Amino acid sequence: MIHYIIRRLLLGALTLVLITFLVYALIRFMPGTPLTLNQAVADPSMQMSEADIKRLEKAYGLDKPWYLGYLDWIGKLASFDGMRPKFDLGRSISRKQPVATLIGERIGNTLILTLSSLVLTYLLSIPLGLWMTARDQTVAVKSTSIVLYMLYSLPSFVAALYLQIIFAVKLGWLPLRGITAVGHAEMSVFGQAWDIFLHALMPVICFTYGSLAYYSRFIKSNMQEVIRQDYIRTAKAKGLGERSILVKHAFRNTLIPLVTLIGLTLPSLLSGAILLEMIFSWPGMGTLFFESLSERDYPTIMGLTLMFSVLTLAGQLLADILYAVVDPRVTYK
Repeated sequence: MIHYIIRRLLLGALTLVLITFLVYALIRFMPGTPLTLNQAVADPSMQMSEADIKRLEKAYGLDKPWYLGYLDWIGKLASFDGMRPKFDLGRSISRKQPVATLIGERIGNTLILTLSSLVLTYLLSIPLGLWMTARDQTVAVKSTSIVLYMLYSLPSFVAALYLQIIFAVKLGWLPLRGITAVGHAEMSVFGQAWDIFLHALMPVICFTYGSLAYYSRFIKSNMQEVIRQDYIRTAKAKGLGERSILVKHAFRNTLIPLVTLIGLTLPSLLSGAILLEMIFSWPGMGTLFFESLSERDYPTIMGLTLMFSVLTLAGQLLADILYAVVDPRVTYK
């Protein structure tokens, strides 16, 4: 197992280099630069001179060819402070802050939505999938399947707009957008938690319902395949109860495809959803990525790309390791 993990880590490092190299090349070939975009919207009386632009280009390394700029970026990332790696992601051009600081400020906001959605998805989809398997072909299950299909086909941004119209505009039960209300800092600890809960409720619903519909159907389809196996018929012949057969025998053997999904959801925990975060004015990672692309903020784009790539590769490695945990037949010798 150790040798397998080492090989995967080395392959992952090479993959990261290739991904970041290609992304850096693409963003440097995008029309405009952080300086020219700012010039286009600036007041004519505040326009920078050609000499000032050249000076800033040199300060930010924009005067170099893109491949030399990439080498500078990866050189800072891999630099050391004594014996300690610095992992310097650079400084945001548009916000004049370290990229690591910007990401740290947004991670918590995104995790409020994504972790809540992930927990709700598994807490609801697993028992729902098992119930649909046990009561297959009944009117209740068929009706539930139709509802799940409808939810899965409904775009989350459309649901977000409907929720805002009904619960924020018409009924006034929930705040329309943002993460906190005015006066949040003066509230008690409980009041602050309740304030964030009310603001997060509609985004969490939009994050959750599509995954809930997909995971429930996914668990049911895998369970239906497993319960046709010979060992399930043997368990029934021995007189084991239906609940014991479904939970202890059948469900355990559906964990491998479920583990694959768990590994693939790791990147989405921090990537957020651009459209939903924009609709709800939620200051998360998706909004930061969209803003950095619009501003041609190269260091921020590269920092986010690196983080998302690391999470994707880590999720795949985690899924492979969990295979051996849930299925003793899987080995990596």
